[in-house]
Amino acid sequence: MSRDFGSSLLGMIKHVEQLSLGVFHPAFAPIEYIRQELQDSLPADIHILASKRLGISITHWPDGQNCIVTDFATRDEVIQAVICSLYIPFYCGTIPPMFRGERYIDGGFSNNLPFADSPSVITVSPFHGTVDICPQSTSASMHELNIFNVSFQICTQNLYLGLSSLIPLSPEVVADNCRQGYLDALRFLEKHGLTKEPVLRTLVSKEPPAPADGNQDAGRDGDLSFNCAVPNVLVKDVPNFEQLSPELEAALKEACMRDPSPWASLCQSGPGRALTYLLLPCTLPFEYVYFRSRRLVAWLPDVPADLWWMQAMLRSLALGICSKTKDQLLGLVSRLLAPTRSTVRPLLPRT
Repeated sequence: MSRDFGSSLLGMIKHVEQLSLGVFHPAFAPIEYIRQELQDSLPADIHILASKRLGISITHWPDGQNCIVTDFATRDEVIQAVICSLYIPFYCGTIPPMFRGERYIDGGFSNNLPFADSPSVITVSPFHGTVDICPQSTSASMHELNIFNVSFQICTQNLYLGLSSLIPLSPEVVADNCRQGYLDALRFLEKHGLTKEPVLRTLVSKEPPAPADGNQDAGRDGDLSFNCAVPNVLVKDVPNFEQLSPELEAALKEACMRDPSPWASLCQSGPGRALTYLLLPCTLPFEYVYFRSRRLVAWLPDVPADLWWMQAMLRSLALGICSKTKDQLLGLVSRLLAPTRSTVRPLLPRT
């Protein structure tokens, strides 16, 4: 499963890398790409395997209520729930996808870490923060941003990770991020005594590990040993990652392989890229019309439902604005017409 996921992720990165404008190219359609990958890779009985075992967090649009889906009736429901769970407005499109007759977007906009307070839940995040498995920050910043039920450290590293998640870098950089995620997960397991040997310590030190007499305490479940002395290992500290996880390393190397054809090599070379950008004013209009036409044809079956939804949203927005304006006008008129109480000063007789 991890091998297929890594291949699909890096395949999408390589697809974006081939586009002259990257994510701003009209051919960039992440939702269509992921939907096709799910259609090709998920088994026919995925809805049976996932029910009561998989929870997908989604956000209802536009009220922002969080919903966690755990029951699936069909295979298409699983795919549609996954599509809704990763839909970012305006980045993935302008009309949110539909699930069971309602519109939903990424669950991270309402609850990024569901059940985070449960002692049996292991929280994972690609950003520096305070969750169980996440990159260990080297920044001295103590400031944190608490949003959507998750805490992010305010540092340049998180800014870099946020930009690279929206504007992907080269496949090699993304592969290193996957390797770092593996090291972070291994660090969590070693801290809680869930591994047989201290692997990370042997990677950064040639000396045998010292006995953990006073460094181990009870874990959060009470029965797991907790070792605070586990070192933070980065990808650059591992000269041979294949010794840690041969399957993951093989999958990443295979996914990072470029097309060996002469035409692909020419397009990826410096002169090829320069020629592509020089011809962009001539080729971009035709590419825009072509890909927009394909997207319009694919959108035709959903046009009635989307138009009805847009009409209802516009009507609701107009009624809300009219109601708010009416209340403000009535309040202003009531204040202007309210009787003013003037105090009458009694006249005193002159002496």
